[in-house]
Amino acid sequence: MAQRAASPPEQSGHWRLQDARSRFGELVRRVRSDGPQHVTVHGQEAVVVISAEEFRRLTGAATGQSLIDVLQASPHRDIDLEPESVVMPVRDVGL
Repeated sequence: MAQRAASPPEQSGHWRLQDARSRFGELVRRVRSDGPQHVTVHGQEAVVVISAEEFRRLTGAATGQSLIDVLQASPHRDIDLEPESVVMPVRDVGL
């Protein structure tokens, strides 16, 4: 049985699943050099392969730094958010 040679991506950055599977090393190299690569299954876009660096940039680290940055950039950052202390009555309890 003769094996068919893997065809190049149909469009730049678009791969059929069987081509992406058989040429995975090239797919990874293209992700790193050209950016995200789209993989199709039965002619429908199924996944987009991105670099680890891009993934970290998109998901962000769970440090909360973006929330801190937003709060510090707020024009209302001088508003005092401390609750006022309230004196509560205390009752005697017999033990």
